[in-house]
Amino acid sequence: MFRAEIRQSANGPTLKLEGRLVGDWAEQAKTIVTQDLLSNGLIVDLTDVTYVDSAGEQVLSWLSSIGATFIANGIYATGVCEQLRLMPKESAHSSKEKALKRRARGGLPVSPTEVAPAQDG
Repeated sequence: MFRAEIRQSANGPTLKLEGRLVGDWAEQAKTIVTQDLLSNGLIVDLTDVTYVDSAGEQVLSWLSSIGATFIANGIYATGVCEQLRLMPKESAHSSKEKALKRRARGGLPVSPTEVAPAQDG
C-alpha cells in the first residue's frame, strides 16, 4: 500500500509519502511532483514510509537533486535519508531535542527564547 499527497503549508509545499515506496508507486510520487508546478522549497515527509526499494531510492535521489529537503521522524526513514545522503529539514521536534541534548552537556541555550535553568548558589 502506498499514499502520496501534496499539502501546502506556510513552509512551502510538502510531499507526504506513506507506506511502501516501490516500483510503480515510486514513479507515481515522481509524477505528482512533475505534474504540479511546485515552487522551490519542496519538503518531502518520509516519516510514514515503511520500505524503499531501488526504484524508490532513485526517486528520492531525484527529489534531492531538484532541491527537496526531507523530514524523517522515524528509525527507518532516518536510515534511508542517511544511506542516500538526503538533506534533512529539521522539524521543531528535532530542533528542541538537539537543544535539550546540548543543555544536558552543559552547553549554552540555542536561541534567545530558550532560557537556561536557574542555578542555586
